[in-house]
Amino acid sequence: MPRVLPAERRAELEEALTAELVTAVAGARRRALRDGDRQVDTAHLLHSLVEADPGAAAAALGDGRQLARVLGYLVQRSIGYGLRWQRSVEDTGSALPAVRGAGNAASGWSPAATAALAGAFERAALRGDRRVRGLDLLAALAADPDNRAAEVLRRAGVDGPALAARIEESSQQV
Repeated sequence: MPRVLPAERRAELEEALTAELVTAVAGARRRALRDGDRQVDTAHLLHSLVEADPGAAAAALGDGRQLARVLGYLVQRSIGYGLRWQRSVEDTGSALPAVRGAGNAASGWSPAATAALAGAFERAALRGDRRVRGLDLLAALAADPDNRAAEVLRRAGVDGPALAARIEESSQQV
């Protein structure tokens, strides 16, 4: 069961995230629970982000065909068809295995999802912004080629590292 944050900490986090990103994070938690998954993973985050912040997704993914393909893979996954990760734990893809116990498992987030959220906060800080945007999370998800979100992007014909670089470049122009 995911750990519940104290009200003041939850308020701090919500203040640091755009409304769309708050909706995406909450949606990812609901999606994982509904799917019977043990943790919120990066594919849950990607799916909820695309639904909660379609403007950011469309801006990053370009034409509607790529966005439709990404959504197609995510929907297939949510109904138990296609990419099958249900009831398994997402590792980081790196040398670090998923932690079971008091760390990430207790928080209800996979190590890769935790790293993506941390990366989104870091991107915002480097930009000098105290608010984390959907594009920050999308870039962090796309930058790690070993997570589930990156696999969805790859299968949909999206080059994750190129997407992360494109978002980075556009963020510097803001």
